[in-house]
Amino acid sequence: MGGGMAAVLGDRNARLFLGVTLTSGFGSTAMSLAASVWVLTLTGSASLAALCGLCVYLPSLAGPVLGALVDRLPRQRLLVTASVAMAALLLTLLAVRGPGQTWLIFAVMLGYGVTFVLLDAGEAAILQAAVPADRLGGVNSLRMSVQEGMKLVAPLAGAALFTLHGGPSVAGLAALALGLAAGCYAAIRPGPLPMTTRGRRSLLRDTRAGTGFLWRHATLRGLVGTGAAAVAMSGLSNAAAYLVIVGDLGRVPEFAGVLAAAQGAGSVAGGLLCGRVLDRRGEPAAAWWGAALSALGLALQCVPSTPVVALARVLIGVGLPWTVIAAMTAVQRHTPAELIGRVAATANTVVFAPTALTIALGAGAVELLDHRLVLGTAAALTLLAATPLLRGRPVSPTAAPGPGEAPGRPSAAGTPAAVSRRRGDAPGGG
Repeated sequence: MGGGMAAVLGDRNARLFLGVTLTSGFGSTAMSLAASVWVLTLTGSASLAALCGLCVYLPSLAGPVLGALVDRLPRQRLLVTASVAMAALLLTLLAVRGPGQTWLIFAVMLGYGVTFVLLDAGEAAILQAAVPADRLGGVNSLRMSVQEGMKLVAPLAGAALFTLHGGPSVAGLAALALGLAAGCYAAIRPGPLPMTTRGRRSLLRDTRAGTGFLWRHATLRGLVGTGAAAVAMSGLSNAAAYLVIVGDLGRVPEFAGVLAAAQGAGSVAGGLLCGRVLDRRGEPAAAWWGAALSALGLALQCVPSTPVVALARVLIGVGLPWTVIAAMTAVQRHTPAELIGRVAATANTVVFAPTALTIALGAGAVELLDHRLVLGTAAALTLLAATPLLRGRPVSPTAAPGPGEAPGRPSAAGTPAAVSRRRGDAPGGG
């Protein structure tokens, strides 16, 4: 067996997980854009439109608790039920007719955010039993490529559908996508799943067990910390990247779309390559190289040249997902089965939650400092966070159990929220 693309595509369960990424990724990305545009159209308020994104991301702060809840529930049934329930919730948006129903859009997007956390945590346990450990890197990497590919086409499709038929049509499309994803979840044939923890102890204690395991496991702590730093620093550079476009390059703000496409193309290519790097070099090496490429991309944006800045965004597109894929794959392989839901959800929270703060810090920093200094600082901190990985030993699918792992048990599996696989855009600098 192996983690190559042929092996992944030849695995029935892996193909079904790719189907989930294709369907739910397309629907959620299109809906995330359409919801903001819908609110802006109804209210004329850009601030209210921006709150749609906040509603989607806010539940991730409760990831450790929601992950502990997932470990108490039948995982596969949870994936199907949550997908169907969210599809039904999306259909309530068919009732939106004017500004008076705007609150319903916010409520649905908040429900979307909660569903994302539950699905990400639930998938971790199902993948553990459904995909061989040596294929995890390949599955995660290929799903990342599919997700990033959806980001290139889904926003355009959602915007076009919204323009032609209005918000309810996009909500219907997103609901249909979740229905298809539910069918994929139901068709997966996993091996024996871990027993649920319900009734054994309090939810708070279960949550502490997940966070404690992640903190005590040195390898996981370093990899998750590297992923968190890389994603957070990309957020810090967000405002500075816009100044590069309009100031250094002399381009119109809309040129950000071209650079976003360049970064997206890099992410598609990076996802295809990452599985091979994970198989040959292990998670610490993949994470370090991802951080190094991302840091180089951040630094190169200081060069006032359009081709160089475009290359920089491609490098960020390749490197940033590598840090996240490496971290989440390691979580999957080294977390005991009974803890996987809460540990995976906690890791997602650690990686993605700080980004909202760093985006705000970056926006304030460019008012006080030269934007090139902000980019240089982000690059240096990204590389600094990954430096301890150079001292780590390679982590392979057959590595010995780490601290807290039960010897002899199969490696735990899961799937990353990737660079926020379900929520749409990752910060990348404009």
